[in-house]
Amino acid sequence: MKHQTEEIPGRIKTVSRRRFLQVTGTVILVAGGGCQMVAGNAKPAGPSLPETLTNAKYPPSEGYILVDTEKCQGCVSCMLACSLVHEGVESLSLSRIQVIQNAFETYPEDLTIEQCRQCVDPKCVEECPEQALSVNAEFGNVRMVDRSKCIGCGTCIEACPFTPSRPVITEDKDYEGELIARKCDLCANTPYHWDAAGGGPDGKQACVEVCPVGAIKFSRKIPIQVGDEGYKVNLRDWKWGQLGYPRD
Repeated sequence: MKHQTEEIPGRIKTVSRRRFLQVTGTVILVAGGGCQMVAGNAKPAGPSLPETLTNAKYPPSEGYILVDTEKCQGCVSCMLACSLVHEGVESLSLSRIQVIQNAFETYPEDLTIEQCRQCVDPKCVEECPEQALSVNAEFGNVRMVDRSKCIGCGTCIEACPFTPSRPVITEDKDYEGELIARKCDLCANTPYHWDAAGGGPDGKQACVEVCPVGAIKFSRKIPIQVGDEGYKVNLRDWKWGQLGYPRD
């Protein structure tokens, strides 16, 4: 299928990521110590979806984060917003969502977004020896960390089938600097949330709300659990096609 821009005489057919940023005025933030750089964007196979949800060990989450890596401009606003509503500080290393950029690749392989999948079959929940990770019915069955139970053993990181692992472990000032796990909870447990109603499946997710180009979306539909297809989707409309971005 031809891009829409190819049907408009005189229209520039392709626009580089750098050129787009110059035109729109988006500010590129140079990530510091918390940013991860990788030599390639491996796409590991994810856990398989049970034949029927009724046979699953845990009830499915009522919410999921979807991303469009080809629409993302790498501004890391989502990472800063995530840490801000959860921790009260802007810190890339405390973010639950991860924007990974590779300066040695070209668009669209130069950037990816890795977010917690709220897996139907959550290995992190299954393997936690302290039951610090659980399916929280109060917040729509979101897979969450109870920091009061976490001992910072790293089992959840080892159990996560994805690279980089979706849980992270960092020092926690509320627990005398002890290592405590963190993972995306759809902003359900965010003491610094700007909205009185808070987050969770029925609230507002910081990364979704702050993304300046709409590259992150909240969905209640259970994504395909094998590979990336269900979680990395196309969120580009016809306007992006006019800028030369592929829409297929």
